[in-house]
Amino acid sequence: MSGQSVMVGLSGGVDSAVSAWLLKEQGYRVSALFMQNWAEDESGYCTAADDFQSARAVADELGITLHRVDFSREYRERVFAEFLRQLREGKTPNPDVLCNREIKFQPFVEHARRLGAELVATGHYAALQQSTDGPQLLRAVDENKDQTYFLAGVAREQFRGVLFPLGGLAKPEVRALAARAGLPNHRRKDSTGICFIGERPFGEFLAEHLPPDPGPIESDGGETIGEHRGLQFFTLGQRKGVGIGGRRGAAETPWYVVGKEPERKALIVSQDSQHPRLMQASVRTAGFHWLRRPDSSARLQGRLRHRQALSDCTLETLADDGVLVQFAQPQRAVTPGQYLALYEGRECLGCGEITAGPGA
Repeated sequence: MSGQSVMVGLSGGVDSAVSAWLLKEQGYRVSALFMQNWAEDESGYCTAADDFQSARAVADELGITLHRVDFSREYRERVFAEFLRQLREGKTPNPDVLCNREIKFQPFVEHARRLGAELVATGHYAALQQSTDGPQLLRAVDENKDQTYFLAGVAREQFRGVLFPLGGLAKPEVRALAARAGLPNHRRKDSTGICFIGERPFGEFLAEHLPPDPGPIESDGGETIGEHRGLQFFTLGQRKGVGIGGRRGAAETPWYVVGKEPERKALIVSQDSQHPRLMQASVRTAGFHWLRRPDSSARLQGRLRHRQALSDCTLETLADDGVLVQFAQPQRAVTPGQYLALYEGRECLGCGEITAGPGA
């Protein structure tokens, strides 16, 4: 409601900047909070210092107060530690889901409220709709930018008093608004990945935090054809960086990771990009986090990763509060540690961590 105080999570990027500008144009009393979630390291890959300078320039242009808070301790304890634990187990974790659940909609909201904000807002591409039993999380208009997959693990109650100003806009529109408003970061490149990895190679980063744990590389026929440095460096479906050169009698085509067997430390590979071990129609999750439970007659769709097209599926609830989902079409590279998000129409119903995949 116009006139209320709202604190925007200002990251330094164009999306959060336009969110702040839109809210100010709509008559809200806007302030901003810059969250530092990763301590600067010596490598220079983390861009927190540059991000803060960009956020400060936006705040100055808009004439709003910019607060700064360091959540790096909370991030290491709640997100990074879990990220490393799952990697040690041979999984492929999703820190963006954890970050939204553990940082952006917990300590951020609490800190904003302590500073007097009635509402909070972020630059996420998503929408919220109020219903009689609470907020409903809806997909953004821009399907290519929709971020409900990353928000599906947030507790429903934490969406109360939250605004997503960009839910009805496409990215090109956001860029155009930033230019029209004269925002100093309107041409700033979108960030990719997560801050603690930055632009550096993923394997290089992991080597600093996890010791090598080598094991055999085996073909899908059971032949040992090499040695890997640790299952944590690989994910299902991966093509690049497998580390297998040309082999006598083998086709000159790429090798793909089709399975990981942690108990034997074995990495299973094949030259078939659609290998049966990579394709499965059923997906099982651990305890499912529901934003809203659907009726038994609901027509559901699911996705296993950000930007993946939604696929029709049916649902069975398990005794351990997990779910078993059957897709109409087999899905490629169902990856333990990633999340299955479910949808009914535009509404995101929640998500659950995938517990088993090919070769597991």
